[in-house]
Amino acid sequence: MLERLNQAMEHIEGRLDQPIEVAELARIAVTSEYHFRRLFSALAGIPLSEYIRRRRLTVAGAEVLSGERTLLEVAVRYGYTSGEAFARAFRAVHGVGPGEARRTGAALRSQPRMSFRLIVEGSSSMQYRVVEKEEFRVVGRRARVPLVHEGVNPAIAAFIKGIDQETVRRIASLSDQQPEGIVSVSDNLADSRAEGTELDYYHAVVTGAEAPEDLDSLTVPAGDWAVFESSGPFPLTLQHLWRDVFTQWFPSNPYRSRPGPEILRVRLSQDGAEADAALWIPVERTAR
Repeated sequence: MLERLNQAMEHIEGRLDQPIEVAELARIAVTSEYHFRRLFSALAGIPLSEYIRRRRLTVAGAEVLSGERTLLEVAVRYGYTSGEAFARAFRAVHGVGPGEARRTGAALRSQPRMSFRLIVEGSSSMQYRVVEKEEFRVVGRRARVPLVHEGVNPAIAAFIKGIDQETVRRIASLSDQQPEGIVSVSDNLADSRAEGTELDYYHAVVTGAEAPEDLDSLTVPAGDWAVFESSGPFPLTLQHLWRDVFTQWFPSNPYRSRPGPEILRVRLSQDGAEADAALWIPVERTAR
C-alpha cells in the first residue's frame, strides 16, 4: 500500500504545472478516492488539496525568483487565472507578494516533497476485529460542530451538557445491539478532515428500533466494520486511536475505509482521567 501511495506522490510531482485528478491518484494507489483522501490526510497531517497547493507555490516561488518567465506566465503555468489570484495565494504561503519577492530576492517558504514509510516499533499491538452488521439506525440528538484534532472539543462538550438527563435515559433505553449504550457518532465529515471543518455529531445509540419523532435518526446501510479497542488517558487516547488506525492499520491490512459514520464508544474512569474506547470504522476488503 505504501509503495503505491509513493507512486501517487510521484505522479503529483510530475504534474504540478498540470491538472491533478484525485481519481487518477486513487487509481495509482489502487484504492477509492474516499479512502485515498482520508489516508493521505492522516499520514501527511494536512489535506491533499492543501499539500498540492503548497507544492505548486513552492515550485512557482523558485520560478518567480529565477526571472525566466513573467509573473503572469508563472501564474498561468501553475493554474491561476489571473495575476491577482496568484499574488493572493503566493502571499498566503510565502508571506510576501511575487513582485516584491522578485525585486528583493526575498527568502521564501518551502513545502518539502513527501514520501511515506511505515515505522514498525513493536512496542504495542492494536486490538481489532471485523464485524458484519445488517442495516441499523443511529438514534439520539444531533448537532453540527467543528472538527478539533487535539484536546476536548468545546462545541461537543457544550452540546452534550445541554441534553437533559431524561432525554439521555430515553436514548439509552433504545440501545439493542453492539456497540452497546450511548455512543459518539461522527458523520458527513469534509474529505479534507481539516481542523475547523464541520461534521454531524450524534449523541446516540445504535439500534434496530424506529426513532421517536422528537429524536434525530441516521439510517446506516449493511456492511463490514473494523472495531479497534484501546485504553489510556482521556481524551488523547481517543484521538490517537483514530490516527493510529489510518497511519498504521490501514497501510498494513487488506482493507480500506468506505463512506459511512464513525462510531466511538467510551467508558470513562470515575475521575474522568482514563478511558476505555472502542472505535467502529466502516470498511471494505481490498484485492490482495
